[in-house]
Amino acid sequence: MSIDLFDIRSLLSEEEQMVSDNVSRFVNDNVKPIIQECFEKHEFPHQLIQPIADLGLLGSSIEGYECAGMNAISYGLICKELEKGDSGIRSFVSVQSSLVMYPIHAFGSDQQKEQWLPKLAKAEAIGCFGLTESQGGSDPSNMKTHAKKDGDDWIINGSKMWITNGSIADLALIWAMTDEGIKGFLVETDTPGFTANEIENKFSLRASVTAELFLDNVRVPDDNVLPGVIGLKGPLSCLTQARYGISWGVIGAAEACLEQLIEYTQTRVLFDRTLDENQAIQIRLADMQRRIVTSSLLSYRLGQLKDEGKMDPTQVSLAKWNNVRMALDVTRDARDMLGASGISAEYVPIRHMLNLESVITYEGTETIHQLTVGRGLTGKNAF
Repeated sequence: MSIDLFDIRSLLSEEEQMVSDNVSRFVNDNVKPIIQECFEKHEFPHQLIQPIADLGLLGSSIEGYECAGMNAISYGLICKELEKGDSGIRSFVSVQSSLVMYPIHAFGSDQQKEQWLPKLAKAEAIGCFGLTESQGGSDPSNMKTHAKKDGDDWIINGSKMWITNGSIADLALIWAMTDEGIKGFLVETDTPGFTANEIENKFSLRASVTAELFLDNVRVPDDNVLPGVIGLKGPLSCLTQARYGISWGVIGAAEACLEQLIEYTQTRVLFDRTLDENQAIQIRLADMQRRIVTSSLLSYRLGQLKDEGKMDPTQVSLAKWNNVRMALDVTRDARDMLGASGISAEYVPIRHMLNLESVITYEGTETIHQLTVGRGLTGKNAF
């Protein structure tokens, strides 16, 4: 039985359906068979990087530079299908595409674009995005990492925390404070003074690489500065792109849980009947579907606005807030409905639930997005 009760698929173009189907097959064939073990062992599946690149999923919305040039809805569908496998896989693609390739394309020089975008698209180079600092959190303006001009070079000192892809990256986009304001620096990770330490003992996003970055008198040439932006507008615009993808991605996690739960309730027999014959179970399944459908339509409309060039950051905040909260609630309820089996990694809800505890925090906490929407309604900044 399809869980697409509103036939949202029929809204998609033939190309968008093909993208969705291709990524779905990839996840079913390559991600789902290994992801449970990767999560348990706290290992990122490096073997998936090249096949992901070969499908054109890295920088998929960029025109030229050996990128696929897909529309925003297609990128959303990519995120959704990848996160059906695991949030860590979608996070890898989100960082490479929205947080590294997007700013190079939007703010980089012609030389920077030509040097890096084809390599990043083909996974010949992996990127990471260095904004968050341990003391900063939701306040990125409280930035301690700084860069000082030294002749034709810049000297960067500081550290970054919770950096996805950090310890496997060949290129780090480091945002640092300068005398002119915040600037973005393209730092090759083999530069002397740059180190990345993987963060261990995570109980969320265990199939994802998360690292702390340290920059000790890292010297980069002036040609490595993104020339097209100064100030927080740069990193915040990148986060807007990533949040858009997240709003789609988490729908995949919720759908994965609902699909498995329906199968489970059809075969689990208690008190001489299957679980799905109980009113309480049907009501809870129906509520999951209600939440998933409304979130799907919200992201679809957001994708239309993005493709029309009309997407606003406040709209993205509402979608990220609503959809991640939806997905977390659905995965928690699915975990509960599985009974004792709900805590077993043999079933997907506990893994998705744990991952979403990170997703609801990164790229802007739920509270930050609520206040962003509040500011959009009142015109007053409360944070």
